[in-house]
This record gives sequence, C-alpha cells and structure tokens, in this order.
Amino acid sequence: MSNPAETPAPAPSDFIRDVVAGDVQAGKYDKIVTRFPPEPNGYLHIGHAKSICLNFGIAREFGGVCHLRMDDTNPTKEDVEYVDSITADVQWLIGGWADHCLGLKPKGATPATQTVNGKPDFHLGAVPVGTPGVEPFYASDYFEQIHAYAVQLIQLGKAFVCDLSAEEIDELRRNGKPSPFRGRSIEENLDLFARMKAGEFPDGARTLRAKIDVAAPNIWLRDPLLYRIRHVEHHHTGAAWRIYPMYDFAHCLSDYIEGVTHSICTLEFEVHRPLYDWILEALNLPRPLPHQFEFARLNLTYMVMSKRKLMQLVDDGLVTGWDDPRMPTISGIRRRGVPAVALRDFAYNIGITKYDGLTEIGALDHAIRSYLNEHALRRFAVLRPIKIVLTNLPDNHFEELDAFNLPNAPEDTRRVPFTKELFIDADDFMEIPPPKYFRLRPGGEVRLKYGYIIQCDEVVKNEAGEIVELRCTVDLTTKRGGPNGDRKVKGTIHWVSASHSVDAEVRLYDRLFTVPEPDAEGGDFKKFLNPHSYEVVTAKCEPSLASASPDERYQFERLAYFSLDPESAPEKLVFNRTITLKDTWAKEAQKK
Repeated sequence: MSNPAETPAPAPSDFIRDVVAGDVQAGKYDKIVTRFPPEPNGYLHIGHAKSICLNFGIAREFGGVCHLRMDDTNPTKEDVEYVDSITADVQWLIGGWADHCLGLKPKGATPATQTVNGKPDFHLGAVPVGTPGVEPFYASDYFEQIHAYAVQLIQLGKAFVCDLSAEEIDELRRNGKPSPFRGRSIEENLDLFARMKAGEFPDGARTLRAKIDVAAPNIWLRDPLLYRIRHVEHHHTGAAWRIYPMYDFAHCLSDYIEGVTHSICTLEFEVHRPLYDWILEALNLPRPLPHQFEFARLNLTYMVMSKRKLMQLVDDGLVTGWDDPRMPTISGIRRRGVPAVALRDFAYNIGITKYDGLTEIGALDHAIRSYLNEHALRRFAVLRPIKIVLTNLPDNHFEELDAFNLPNAPEDTRRVPFTKELFIDADDFMEIPPPKYFRLRPGGEVRLKYGYIIQCDEVVKNEAGEIVELRCTVDLTTKRGGPNGDRKVKGTIHWVSASHSVDAEVRLYDRLFTVPEPDAEGGDFKKFLNPHSYEVVTAKCEPSLASASPDERYQFERLAYFSLDPESAPEKLVFNRTITLKDTWAKEAQKK
C-alpha cells in the first residue's frame, strides 16, 4: 500500500509519561529502557497493541529503547510458533518506529561488557526483526543468572525448599499458615535445590519458595513460589534445565539484568508489585533498580480477548485459525487488511488510565475508516452480478472512461473499459421498488459512475422466474463534459464491463459477536457468535484488480474496503473485506 510519510503527532500525555519525563529531567537514568514482554503461549491480540504502543512509544519519545522480550518461563505451554508470530506482529505494528527504539540482540548472546544504567546491555537498535543473526530477548537467556540469584536468596535465609503439593501450598497460603519445611537449614535448602536442578526429583515433588510473611495482607507475599520442577524441554534452551523460575521471580530480575528503567504492566499486576520490589530489595542489588507501573488494559465491545476463550474458538473450529480475520488477534487484524498505521494510531492515542473501562469498537472502526478513506485506491467490483445489455450499442462497442484512483487527487485517474454488456450489483436493481428508491428499476434511469445515464427497458427472466439480464438503453450524450452531461438523475451505481471483468473470491467478514459484551451476558459466550460474520461470494471486478498488490488497500466503490488475502494467487484472486464504508451496526442498535 502507498505509505505516505507520517507527520509526527503530538505525543499523548498521561501519568506514566509524566513520571518518565520527571526521571529524565532529574537525570535519574542514562537511558530510558522499557520492554514489551509477552509470554509465547499464544497469539497477540488487540489488547496487547495498547501495551506495545505505550512501551515502544515512550522509548521513542524519550530517545530510549524498548526490548522485545519473550517471558518464556513455562515450557509446557510455550512454542516457537508463538515466538515467530509475536515478533512478526510487533514488527508489523510498530513499523517505522523500529528504526528508533526496537531493542533486539545478537542470536544466542549473553550479557556483554557494554552497560546501560549500570547493567550489561547488548540491544541492537535500528535492526529489523528477521535480520540474520538477530533475535528478541528471552527471559531464558538469564536462567543461569536467575538461578544464581535464587541460590543467593537461600544463602541469605530468604528462600527455602518446600515438599508440599500445589494444593497443600494453596490451602496454607489462603489460611496464612507456614509450611512445615519453612525452618529447614540453609545447608539443607542448598543441597535440595542443587538436587532439584540436577533432575533428581519428579515434577511437583518440591518447589523453591521465598520466605517473606505467611500472614501478609497481600497474598502474593505469603511465601510465594520461586521455582518448580518441570522435566520438559524448553523451546529456547532445549534440555539444559529441569527447574524453571516462576514468572514473578524471572520478570523483575530480567528487567534488572537488561537495565529496564520503567516496567509497565496492566492493572492485574498491581498486587504483584510488592513482590517485584521485595525480590530486588532482598538481593541487595546495585542501583538503580527498575520500577513497575500499571495501567488499565484495553477492552473493546463485541470482542473476547481471554486467551483461553480465543483458543476455544480455534480448537472448536468456530474460526479458521488464530489469524482468522474475525479474530481480535493482531495477526487476524493484519490479515483482514487493517493498515498498521491505523491500528497504531488508535492504540497509541486511546488514553492511559488507572481505571478499567470498555472502549466502543466504533472508535477503532473510525480510525480504520479515516485512514482508508484517504489512502485506499478506488476500484469497481460487483459482488452479486446481474447482467445489463445496452441494446442501442453495437456489439463491438468499446471505449475507456476515466475514473479516480483517489478522491483527493483528481489528476490521478485510471481507465475502465465500457462495452455493450455490463455487470451491475443485484442490490442496485429492484423490480417492484419501495418509495424513494433511487437505483435502477423498470422504466427508471440511473447514472453509471464516471459514465452515462441508462434506462431499464426490459427485464428478462428464465423459466424459474429468475432475472437473467436487464435490457437497457444508454444516452451517450450524458457523460460528464458531454452535451447533456449536466442532466440530473437521483441514482448513481457502479458497474464493470462483462467481457473485461475478472473473477475474484470475496470474503465478507463482519463482527464475530452480536452483543457488545459477550463475556458479561452470562452462560456460554459462544452462543452470541454472529451467524453472518462470514460470507463468500464470487465477484466480477474491473481488470486492473488482476494485478492487485498485497501492499495496497482498495475501496470497492460504494461497497467497502478490501485487501488481498495471503491465499490469493494470480489464477485465483481472493479479497477480504476489511471494513464497511459506514457503520451499519450503529443503525441496528438505534432500531433496538
């Protein structure tokens, strides 16, 4: 798609940016370092887009860097498929920002001697994802260091090995009671932890827990788990480990090792912040330390964003996959043809607060339509064709008419063939129309867009009573600039030449759910699936679409915005509807 240079918009203002600005002014850090740290156990969704744009946006605004890091501490649920999809989604979404703030590392690298904010640093700015020898950061890169920190906590008497089952631990924590193994000696804990690492015990037999406060008001401080045994291979480290750190333990230490200054999370991690701080303080690490900040996640109407529920949709075959264009995943949104800049502008400017809320999907739709209206190339396509024969033209009539490529560039035109036989959309003809119907009807006139006025003289049907063609006459004096070019008719419709048209499979996508809050309606969210969210038609398209580009976005005039699907091929064109020209859902809501 034509990608005009973006004019830098004023940076948003919010409480997190105010903190960062204050830290910059005070000279608290050498460089601002943020991070986007998804767990590679699923595909990113639009909720993550807000976090991506916040973390990378702050790094960009303050001349810093944002590390793309896989928080890969649970090998039973993670996979390289998700790593690849996440890196592709992030690269696509942040676009040109990557040249300024994307943090990557040499493949397989461990912290080098270069430092930032007093910590080892090896991020590579301005290196695109996919560059040979370059990869995202991984929490698993630091397993040796994190393990060493765990040993240090044991040596300080601040961690112990526990033999209780997960269920027993949960019950004691709920009741504020200590584990019977809490009093083990430092020597015994060191021995048991070394044997855990060596793979001596089966899964679930033992855990390493922090020794904090069994009766703390914040349950996350009640001797939380730091390590558990998992006899499984890891997608990044292979079979090197048989124990894996818990998220809360690895997350804060990964931030510290990478020199992260502002660790920005969603609100559900607010109760975890005291543990984040306790771990860093308990280890008495050299300063400066990272600090965690929380913001409200993005929730949109007519969507579910629970990873578990999205997986249900995929596993139950209710969608075609994680990248189904109806899904709220970033890969699905990209496949539907939403431009990265439109989604980025929406997510970047949506607002950062400390209060959970529900954003109307209309705000996202408006951002998409606003961008596409300015940049999508105009083309003709007839989704449900009905043939028109212009009876007063010779069989070999051929001419080309000028049509606009973009509405704001009248000098930029294309040529569309006009012949005796055309296709119009069946929705633009009605044999017995209602009052104030301004499209084609028997005896009625319409203007063919960019062309002439035609009149319907005869409706031809087959034996089943189905319309097979419309016989019309055309007034060749009525083209714009012609002798009667100013003659007014109330209807204008689109069309294609029958002999020059190309066939295309057109997939008409719509909202996946019929209610604004499918999660909040009670019962099974799947009962609110929209049965009309997907329809396939064979369209007749103007010939220029035979060479359609996957980088372009198109407005099929009077219909909607479309893009090529990755499955499209020269011998079989496939277009996806990105979004309709107008919000038909708002009209339906008003009727109710």
